[in-house]
Amino acid sequence: MRDVVYLDQIEQAEALLKPQRIDVLRHLAEPRSCTEVAAKLDQTPQRVYYHVKRLVDASLVSQVSERRVRGVHEGIYQATGRSYWLSPRLVGRIGLRQTRDRLSLGYLLDLMEDVQADVAALDLSRSDLPSIGVSGDIRVRPEQRAAFLDELQHLLQDLFTRYGGAEGDAFRLALACYPNLPRQAGAAPDFATSTEGDSDDRAE
Repeated sequence: MRDVVYLDQIEQAEALLKPQRIDVLRHLAEPRSCTEVAAKLDQTPQRVYYHVKRLVDASLVSQVSERRVRGVHEGIYQATGRSYWLSPRLVGRIGLRQTRDRLSLGYLLDLMEDVQADVAALDLSRSDLPSIGVSGDIRVRPEQRAAFLDELQHLLQDLFTRYGGAEGDAFRLALACYPNLPRQAGAAPDFATSTEGDSDDRAE
């Protein structure tokens, strides 16, 4: 089982994004037969097999073993990933990419799309690929925002200068800072920073 399965085919998205099928997929986090999943979901094994077959065809589930039960061969299935990413390319870009202010939410969304595409291009089945992810919460008063951004830019520029040579492994660093909205209505928003290196058809 891989940590992430990146879905960039419309057929895969169609196979996944059905509530009953997602329920089946969740129960296949561990190897199980269709009979075992059916008992947990109060469904018939035939109905569960229908969903499993569609998920197998879309490479979202794989058969990992087989056993003989009362003279019948029964497949054991497992989800191929712990999580699934839907590529923005499934819809495609609506209109041209605009030139945006780096402080705008639109710029952040464009950046996250680029990061997702870059990470998906890596061999996600490998656990030894070097990467780092850091996140934390900060609080910045409105009158401090300009100073905070200035200090942040200087820190990043120092990193780019020190590690911007032609030698060594190439990594990409992306940083996102966005309001960390609290769950309680009316509370003041936080600001979160993170750095990273190099979803209805009930009839089926």
